[in-house]
Amino acid sequence: MDFSFSEEEQLIRETTAEFLKRYLEPVADSIDTNEKIPESFLMAAGSHGIISPLIDTLYGGSKLSFMDAAIISEEIAKVDTSMATSVYYLLNTSWAYILQKYGNNFIKSKILPDIAIGKKFIGIASTEASGGSDVAAIKTSGEIKDGKIIINGEKAYISGGIEAKNNGGGHLTLVKTDKNGGHKGITMVYVPADSPGIEMYKINNMGRMGISTCIIRYNNVEIPEENIIGKVNKGFYYAMDGFNHARILVAAACNGLSDSILEKGLNYIKQRSAFGKKLEEFQGVSFKFSELKTELEMSKLLTYKAAYLADTDSNDLYIYSAMSKFKAPQIALDIVKNVMMWFGAYSYSTEAGLEKSARGIFSYLVGAEGALNIMNLIISKAFMGL
Repeated sequence: MDFSFSEEEQLIRETTAEFLKRYLEPVADSIDTNEKIPESFLMAAGSHGIISPLIDTLYGGSKLSFMDAAIISEEIAKVDTSMATSVYYLLNTSWAYILQKYGNNFIKSKILPDIAIGKKFIGIASTEASGGSDVAAIKTSGEIKDGKIIINGEKAYISGGIEAKNNGGGHLTLVKTDKNGGHKGITMVYVPADSPGIEMYKINNMGRMGISTCIIRYNNVEIPEENIIGKVNKGFYYAMDGFNHARILVAAACNGLSDSILEKGLNYIKQRSAFGKKLEEFQGVSFKFSELKTELEMSKLLTYKAAYLADTDSNDLYIYSAMSKFKAPQIALDIVKNVMMWFGAYSYSTEAGLEKSARGIFSYLVGAEGALNIMNLIISKAFMGL
C-alpha cells in the first residue's frame, strides 16, 4: 500500500496551484462581492485543461483521473474560499463525466468540446421543492412524442442556472417518463438552459455568491429525443452514479478550504499576542489546532480512498464517497468556526476573509449532492442491509 502521490499527480498539483495563483487569486475576493466568476478565468481554466478534466481527448479534454480531479478541486478551494468556483468546477466535471459515460455520440460531440474549453457550463437538475433528496419522488414529466421529449414541471435549488443560460450550457435534467414507475420511471435529458418554454428565477442565497442557484420552470419545453442520456427510464441510476462521483469532489473542495483556513489560523496564532504570550502558547488554542489538523488529515485520506475507488471502478465507491462527503464539510465548518474564534471580532468583518467561508461551507452541510442525513442513510444501509 503506497500513500504517496505519483510524479504525475504531484505535477498536476503544482501546475494547478501555479495557474490558480496567476488567474484565480487576483479575482478571488471579487467573486463573492460581484456575485460572478469572471468568464476570463473560466476560459483560461479551459485552455489549461482543468475546468472539466475528466473529458476525453477525443472531445478536447485532458482525460485525467478522478484522483487528479480531486487534487484540482482541493487547489481551487484553497484560493476561492467562498466555495463558488469549487461548485462550478465540481458540477462541470462530474456531470460532464456522466454525459460522456452514458450519452450518445451525437450529444457528446455536440456538448463536450465547449465544456472542455470553458465556454459552456453543465450541471444537474434533479431537486424539486416537494421532494428534496428524494429523487424517486420527482413530479416533472417528460412525454416522448414525435422525436421529441416534452417537459413540464419545476426544479428548485438548481446550481448554475444563470451561468448556463448566459453561456449556452444546460443541465442533465431528471423527468418522469413513467408516472407509475417510481425510480424506475425516470429519464435523464440534457436540457439547454435557453430552451423556449423555460422560466428561470434566481434564489438569494447566504453564501457561495459567485454561482447562481435557481428555480427552473418547464412549460411544454420541447427537447430533441437525441438529448436523452442513455436509456429511457434509467435516469435514476445515472444520477446516482453522478452523485457518487461528485461527492468526492465536494469532499476534496472542503478539504482544500480547510487547508487554506487552518494555515491562515496557524499564521495568526503564531504572531498574535495576548496576556504576554503568543496565542500558540495557550494549550486551549494549540491543542484545538492539533485536533483540527488531525481531523483534516483523516478527511483527506478518506477522500483520496474514494477517488482511488472511483478510478478502479470499485463496487464500494458509493460507501466511501458518502463517507467523505459526510465528514469533510463538518470538519471544514469546525475549522472555520475555530479560526474565526482565534481571530476574535476581526473575523466577523469581511476584511478578514473568513465569513464568506462560513457562509459557503454551509451549502455542503444542508445539500449539494445530498444532505448529511442522506449520507448517514447510505452508509447505514450499506452495512446493516436495510
